[in-house]
Amino acid sequence: MNKIYYLASCDTCRKIIKSLPKDHDLVFHDIKQNPITVEELEEMYRLSGSYEALFSKKAQLYKSMDLKNKSLTEADYKKYILEHYTFLSRPVFIINDKIYIGNTQQNILQVMKALG
Repeated sequence: MNKIYYLASCDTCRKIIKSLPKDHDLVFHDIKQNPITVEELEEMYRLSGSYEALFSKKAQLYKSMDLKNKSLTEADYKKYILEHYTFLSRPVFIINDKIYIGNTQQNILQVMKALG
């Protein structure tokens, strides 16, 4: 099942979703309304190989909790992502058992290609 984990209140996510091909078969998962489960996060980990790769260091909470001055382990990244949706780097696409994390132009081009 192809899926997108996103935040409905995120302008960047909304812009990306609008630009997706019309005939895609994505399941939409708003991480604020429907928090990600341990199983979903572990699937993302299995595909990406790292919780840190899934973690957003741009989150305001990251700065306000002064996490950049702490040395975080993979277990810490996992814990923070499960505790608060803002720590998941968005959007996360899982398409044909491949993961695409974040909103870089290169990443979104790969998503378009995978969906096309």
